[in-house]
Amino acid sequence: MGEVIDRNTAEHYLWGNNCDSWVLADTVGLSVKQERMPGGTKEQLHFHTNAQQFFFVLKGTATFYLEGNKIIVAEQKGILVRPQTKHYIANETVEQLDFLVISQPTTNSDRTIIEG
Repeated sequence: MGEVIDRNTAEHYLWGNNCDSWVLADTVGLSVKQERMPGGTKEQLHFHTNAQQFFFVLKGTATFYLEGNKIIVAEQKGILVRPQTKHYIANETVEQLDFLVISQPTTNSDRTIIEG
């Protein structure tokens, strides 16, 4: 039987420059997080060896950098990032960015930061 997940009681952590993450589901085979990025923030360039990720923008506009290509993803749209793809998400606006990131399998211990 399924358990109802509430963002208000979900595990929460901060990352980057005051960005929020709520862990809605986290198993070996699947991770679902809701994240919030203030304007002008970004994550580090990285890749996942095994995990593919689907990002879905709930509010705002996300800028993705995938293998050096800049891709703008508008509200209520999403993008799939396949394993081994060098990428990062940025909020290049002044508005808050809210999105879901669904990873399969989980990205726990499957993240390689690219230096430089």
